[in-house]
Amino acid sequence: MKLQEIKNIDIVGKKIFIRCDFNVPMDDDLNITDDRRIKSALNTIRYCIDNDCAIILASHFGRPKDKYDERYSLKPIAKRLHTLLKQEIIMAKNVVQDDTMELAKNLKAGEILLLENVRYNVGETSNDKEFAAKLASMADVYINDAFGVSHRAHSSVEAITAHFDIEHKAAGFLLAKEIKFFHHIVNEPKRPFVSIVGGSKVSGKLEALHNLIKKVDKIIIGGGMAFTFLKAMGYEIGQSLVEEDLVGEAQKIMDEAKKLGVKFYLPIDVVVAEAFSAEAIAKVTTVQEIPKTWMGLDIGPATASLFSLALQDANTILWNGPMGVYEMDKFMKGSMKLSHAVASSFATTVVGGGDTADLVRITGDEEEMTFISTGGGASLELIEGKILPGVKALIIGE
Repeated sequence: MKLQEIKNIDIVGKKIFIRCDFNVPMDDDLNITDDRRIKSALNTIRYCIDNDCAIILASHFGRPKDKYDERYSLKPIAKRLHTLLKQEIIMAKNVVQDDTMELAKNLKAGEILLLENVRYNVGETSNDKEFAAKLASMADVYINDAFGVSHRAHSSVEAITAHFDIEHKAAGFLLAKEIKFFHHIVNEPKRPFVSIVGGSKVSGKLEALHNLIKKVDKIIIGGGMAFTFLKAMGYEIGQSLVEEDLVGEAQKIMDEAKKLGVKFYLPIDVVVAEAFSAEAIAKVTTVQEIPKTWMGLDIGPATASLFSLALQDANTILWNGPMGVYEMDKFMKGSMKLSHAVASSFATTVVGGGDTADLVRITGDEEEMTFISTGGGASLELIEGKILPGVKALIIGE
């Protein structure tokens, strides 16, 4: 798969529309707590500045219910961009109303206009063609640098691409890097190739698991989703999270792994608690002895050691999903130990998914990872072998 990239098209002096992913975490006072996604977009923005472009930036933030809600405004993003780029950011009051269209029309080379949250317009999530046409009319060139939403068929991601030919639309540096990395990792990994899959549910990762099982040498399952597999094996899992309708599917995945000779790792002990609470009484138990009224909220110490041992000979590690409820200190030890094991390995390590990226930041292992993806859902769909809606229109060859 060959993408049209920004470095291969003529953008000098043009008006550029860049779809970014500025959906960053904020605290209750609307202070940005992690600006990694904003920093990830800077290479493309600076490249456009260096080429005397007028730049229009667009992004969503959260899931606003009403047309305008101050909590979902991109004003804090404008402030952070101003700090990082050391230049004025013109903040639009809306997305495609007349005053914003006028700002876009009069934008000069080197100037940056940030549109308000594109999801303030109801047409964004419905992939509305009329809304996309208005967005497209602002610029000469369209650049997608929003990997985190490229699996969504939304107006500023997919419908807008119909208004630009292949010489006037391209992937930004971040999007191109993400696509190349995942394509290479999944299709040409250095072996042994180990995949760690965690998180709460099997359902969201079912297709990815079916695709991975054919490509990896080992697969490690943790987090809440492990209990669906343990249930399939006949274990008592107490009040732990389980997807009853997927127990049969979990068994199929384990059978497929056995048939293909893929080593399949599940927890051998877990940290259980009386309730889903940071204050709840907790203890470590083997998976054979989970009390009926308790729930598993983390992998246990023996499992953390087993998983770490399984990683020792890995040359490629792909990790998506934490091993437990890492947001609570009591239930983050398993995820922390695994994070340290991944970070200290000699493998190419790829972290996919917002929660996992957040986790390795908390554990202090961020710098030790080879690559941290900015998109969870998008990376999963790439692992599933799908072509993302936001990427399809940018492909120029196989």
